[in-house]
Amino acid sequence: MTYVVIESCIKCKYTDCVEVCPVDCFHEGPNFLVIDPEECIDCSLCEPECPVNAILAEDDVPDDQQHFLPLNEELSQIWPVITEIKPAPADAAEWEEVKDKFQYLEK
Repeated sequence: MTYVVIESCIKCKYTDCVEVCPVDCFHEGPNFLVIDPEECIDCSLCEPECPVNAILAEDDVPDDQQHFLPLNEELSQIWPVITEIKPAPADAAEWEEVKDKFQYLEK
């Protein structure tokens, strides 16, 4: 099992999760983070750190978010690793409660 970043992260991109990751499996895109499923050791340390509940165990990913499993795998092969916390985007709080954000994902 691996952990997966889902839609809630889009445009919020809080990085609290990357600081606790013992294996550096997070990768950073323009407005979203992903987890490399090959690097993730299923430690679950990142999940409670996310203020928008955007990290789930793959077995807990809802049906309408299943497309994020292959997306995390795909983008983790392209985007650089992130290991240190960074400031959230200036408008992150405005996006926290927004639903259906997939259209805003920047690759």
